Amino acid sequence: MTAPRIDTETLRRLPKAVLHDHLDGGLRPATVIELAAAVGHTLPTTDPEELAAWYVEAANSGDLVRYIATFEHTLAVMQNREGLLRVAEEYVLDLAADGVVYAEVRYAPELNTRGGLTLAEVVETVQEGLATGMAKAAAAGTPVRVGTLLCGMRMFDRVGEAAELAVTYRDAGVVGFDIAGAEDGFPPADHLAAFERLRAESVPFTIHAGEAYGLPSIHQAVQVCGAQRLGHGVRITEDIVDGKLGRLAGWVRDRRIALEMCPTSNLQTGCATSIAEHPITALKDLGFRVTLNTDNRLVSGTTMTREMALLVEQAGWSVADLRTVTVNAVKSAFIPFDERNALIEDVILPGYAAAL
Repeated sequence: MTAPRIDTETLRRLPKAVLHDHLDGGLRPATVIELAAAVGHTLPTTDPEELAAWYVEAANSGDLVRYIATFEHTLAVMQNREGLLRVAEEYVLDLAADGVVYAEVRYAPELNTRGGLTLAEVVETVQEGLATGMAKAAAAGTPVRVGTLLCGMRMFDRVGEAAELAVTYRDAGVVGFDIAGAEDGFPPADHLAAFERLRAESVPFTIHAGEAYGLPSIHQAVQVCGAQRLGHGVRITEDIVDGKLGRLAGWVRDRRIALEMCPTSNLQTGCATSIAEHPITALKDLGFRVTLNTDNRLVSGTTMTREMALLVEQAGWSVADLRTVTVNAVKSAFIPFDERNALIEDVILPGYAAAL
């Protein structure tokens, strides 16, 4: 199925919202190289184009060890104040250049403490860098609002600390929480105490579920832990037969629990076989609150504009479809209702009206 082609520049100008994007998976190749040289970290190559290609090739290899190694290199340059400030600032500027008007960036502070920074110092430094980036983007006429999701690594023992950080910085740029890391073998309910603490303090959270593990992971995330969104969630399709929704799938759809779907990333991890057959299209058509995301821009060699282009060219999406998932994302953002509504009414809908 092929839709009429929408040129890339038109897609780039469309206002976008991204809810699922990892800070340590989206660095500029040149920045990785410069920061690695400053801290004495050895990279596979010091040529920016070759490094970008190395990341994508490693992620596409099907070798989990190679995939994880890509993050070892980015994290190596995010262990001091200078590195975190630069990465956070550039993160915002890169999204603004791609037409993103709202974003939630996620990272696990515990992974940035090898250089001696405390968890609190990591959070405050990233927030400072994000603020600088937002100020520069606004001054350039491309404003973007970026909220932070703090992650706990589900296979380690500091999830409670990360949740407490989210509570502490709830009014200082942190808008929510997530658990990340290996899904299979590390069920969400293992961290129920952290989620209960977040609920008690009215901190919203999403949970990576339904990517590397199936329906039991989604059930725990939603029904046991109380997640307001699902990171990926592609395997909710296992509860749908011939268009008929099972109880869990019906619950997720009917309660408008957003699915943070990342097509290119899902191809790399084997959750989907092609863009044309990615579950995002069928789930959209079934009325799920699907959202479109990049996951890890450097690792996947992608942008929001590219993700949109792939869906248009390979899955037959229209600009109206792109508008739907963009509005979905803002509706499910972890910011107050009036601010979400203003983004939709004042920025998203006018931007799409101009393109339609």
